[in-house]
Order: sequence, then C-alpha cells, then structure tokens
Amino acid sequence: MNTRIRRTAVTLAAAAVLPLALSACSDSGSDSAKSDSSSKASASASASDDGMTGAGSTTAADKPFGAACSAVPKDGAGSFDGMAQDPVATAASNNPALSTLVTAVKKAGLVDTLNNAQNITVFAPTNDAFAKIPKATLDKVLNDKAQLTKILTYHVVGKQLAPADLEKGSYETLEKSKLTTSGSGESYTVNGSAKVVCGNVKTANATVYIIDSVLMPTS
Repeated sequence: MNTRIRRTAVTLAAAAVLPLALSACSDSGSDSAKSDSSSKASASASASDDGMTGAGSTTAADKPFGAACSAVPKDGAGSFDGMAQDPVATAASNNPALSTLVTAVKKAGLVDTLNNAQNITVFAPTNDAFAKIPKATLDKVLNDKAQLTKILTYHVVGKQLAPADLEKGSYETLEKSKLTTSGSGESYTVNGSAKVVCGNVKTANATVYIIDSVLMPTS
C-alpha cells in the first residue's frame, strides 16, 4: 500500500514539473528568435546605408564643376545630360559658348575624326578664348587648314582624364607634342595659363574641360 502511494506522488510531481519545463524552453526559443530577427534587421539596415552612401559619392565625383558651368543650358541637347548622349563634336555644336570652336573644327574637317574617336579628352576653348586672338590673326588661322588642324589636335589627348589626373600631369596630344596640367579641387590650369572654367563634362565618347584660352603647340 505504501509503495503505491509513493508511486502516485512521484507521478504527480513529474506532471507538475513538465509544464514549467516546456514553458521555459518556449520562452528561450522566443527570445532567441527575437534576437536573430533583430540582428538580421540591423544587418539589412547597415547594408542599405552602405549602398546609399556608395551611390551618392560616385554621383558627386562625376558632376561637372566650375564657374562657367552655370551658363550651360539646364535641359535640351546643350545641357549636360544632352551632351552626354552625343559624340563630342556634335555635343559641342549644341553648346552656344563653343560656337567658334565648332566653326574651326568644321573648317579643319575634324568633325568625323572627333566623333569617331573613343575615350578621349578635349580641352575646349570658349568663344571668349578665341576672342583674345586678334581678329586678323584668327581669320588667317581659320583659313589655313594645316595650321588650324595642328592647333585643334593639340587640344585633344588620346585618353580620358579625370579631374585627379590634372593635378600634375603631362600628356601627349593628337598633334604629338605634350601639354601640361596642374591644380587641385576645382581649380586647374593647362600649360600654366589656360584656366578650366567648366570641367569634367561628359559626352558619349569624351571628357571635356572647357578653358578660357586657346592652347598653342610649341613646335
């Protein structure tokens, strides 16, 4: 009789402990799940933040810079977005500030040469840059195809240059002699005197740096 009583007591005790054990396991699993969920959410947010930061910095690095950039049309073929769709000679023809350069390029027969080239850099003098040259001298050059071609090809480098490449550089031009660049930030000069007034302008096949003086080859 005593043996039966003891067995019954043990059974009742086990029945009382079992729900408590199950409850503890359930709470522990829930806390673990919550912790995993929180960690995953934090990692996801971090990845998202890193992605946005990276995209933002890349976009900023690709933007044109310089005081004269404000004169570029905000939309249409002559805007930065419009110029990016066309090869360089065509893109320049849509920018009113480069009309004299475009006339010179046409007279030299270089439109197709520039439009068909790949990954080049063009230092593009503004109309005001050409206006610094005495009219008689400019008219003479515009009517001398060989001399005009020599001058214009001196403004073209056979690879694309980023702003950082201009800090201290020496580059061979399509004319075969070299030009030099120097500066930092958003302030650069070519051959020590021509200032970049609107730089890092992208076209379909070139990077353009608009300058305030016409470059003259030394030879």
